Amino acid sequence: MRRPAPAPFTLFDEQELVSAPGPLLMLLEARAPWEYAATLAATPWLARLPAGDGHPVLVFPGLGAADFSTLPLRRFLRRRGYRPYAWEQGFNFGPRRGVLDACRRRLADLAQHHGGKVSLIGWSLGGLYARELAKEQPENARCVITLGTPFAGPPRATNAWRFYELVSGQSTQDPALTEPLRRPPACPTTSLYSKTDGIVAWRCSLNEPAPHTENIEIRASHVGMGLNPLALAAIADRLAQDPQAWRRFDVAGARRWLYKQTQPAAAGTAA
Repeated sequence: MRRPAPAPFTLFDEQELVSAPGPLLMLLEARAPWEYAATLAATPWLARLPAGDGHPVLVFPGLGAADFSTLPLRRFLRRRGYRPYAWEQGFNFGPRRGVLDACRRRLADLAQHHGGKVSLIGWSLGGLYARELAKEQPENARCVITLGTPFAGPPRATNAWRFYELVSGQSTQDPALTEPLRRPPACPTTSLYSKTDGIVAWRCSLNEPAPHTENIEIRASHVGMGLNPLALAAIADRLAQDPQAWRRFDVAGARRWLYKQTQPAAAGTAA
């Protein structure tokens, strides 16, 4: 007698079963300095990545971090030929009073100054800023790339929710705040995630299936993702894409050993 095929993973039906990463994965976050060392060692390889076209890129830091945390990433982007910008809002302690308005103005000002759309990159909580700003200002958003951003799963399927509630003054259990986060922006949207993320459950970082969305799995820690050579290479590849002829990240050839594409089935559909 044949066993029935396992049900495909769906983004919403099983989300209540998703829990925060366990203690072992949290301990593995200590490998972040080695990821940065790997990036330094991979400099010759990274230098051969596609050159940028000079368009602006706005970079948002993660929870509890400031612009110094994204400095290596922004330096990398500048070397590749882009015009990277910091968010300039100090430490990211959530959408405090005035922060969102300042981010809105910054995106609009950069688009006006450069006379074109801006790519948005957000690390962890910073990815929520990137996604929501792209939704509010589609005329100014070229693409969105997030790194370990928890936009899709149960709000408390992370090991940072208590700290977020403490510093932001907001509840992670408010459906009015969390439900809209799952919807992707209209522009090309890439989520980089890791199954060995010790802070965010990886299923919380999966975009809904759509022609303009993708999920790229890499081997990385959460706190080291923005310093990881695999993440930097994927970011360079995505930024070099023409939004009008956008294609998902190619994992053929040697890349299949380094990356995986994940497209979860929509609820009620086959994989």
